[in-house]
Amino acid sequence: MSFKLFAISLVPIVVACTSPVFTSADNAAIRFGMQQQEEAWNRGDIPGFMAAYADSICFIGMAVRTCGKALVTARYEKRYPDRESMGRLDFDQVEILGAGADHAWCTGTWRLLRTSDTLSGGFSLFWMRTPEGWRILRDHTY
Repeated sequence: MSFKLFAISLVPIVVACTSPVFTSADNAAIRFGMQQQEEAWNRGDIPGFMAAYADSICFIGMAVRTCGKALVTARYEKRYPDRESMGRLDFDQVEILGAGADHAWCTGTWRLLRTSDTLSGGFSLFWMRTPEGWRILRDHTY
């Protein structure tokens, strides 16, 4: 009887040990997505920049919360109507922490160099694994 109880008690441990985890390949995929965003932005390609976002993205800025990929895209297009206003984007101090097998937090800093000024701040992005790959579900940029 005690052997059965012991064997049953091991089931949750075995399941936990075989559950999928966030891997170095996942980390690399998110870093690649961040790199693609930088490159798209620096080409003046807002749709390319938006490719990393999930359809249900919510962007939370200092004064606004915008949800839905179409609305977030429209906000970027209104705020950055041309290549000059977009400047050059650089991400730095990027840290990625897995939050289970299918989610991750990514934090870091951003800098936007433009002819007229330089803007900078920080971000925290909540990434989600989707059938299309890793996508940003929440973007808190400040």
